[in-house]
Amino acid sequence: MKITIQDGTHDVVVMALDGDLTLDCSESIKGTVTDVVAGHRKAVVFDVTRVRFVDSQGLELLLWVRDYCQLSLIPFRLAGLDENCAKILQITRLDNEFNCSPHVGDAVKSLA
Repeated sequence: MKITIQDGTHDVVVMALDGDLTLDCSESIKGTVTDVVAGHRKAVVFDVTRVRFVDSQGLELLLWVRDYCQLSLIPFRLAGLDENCAKILQITRLDNEFNCSPHVGDAVKSLA
């Protein structure tokens, strides 16, 4: 999993994820999110445009990120879900657990 951090406008951080969202990337993503939140950012957007697969550990990771951001009073959005990942969220009934935007720009605008 490759993680690219982009400081967006108004202290909204975009974390672009590239690869499969699985147990293998869990610790690096948790560490990155912890660092971003510690930097007193206004909001976090996960750009998942390049994520093609999410397993059960990846879903747990997304829930952890959502909960961690909520506890830190930092809004969190998912942006750019492809059809496969959106279907995984729907099948697991987690689609209503996340604020999702079709495009990264839309997510950033909603948080600015």
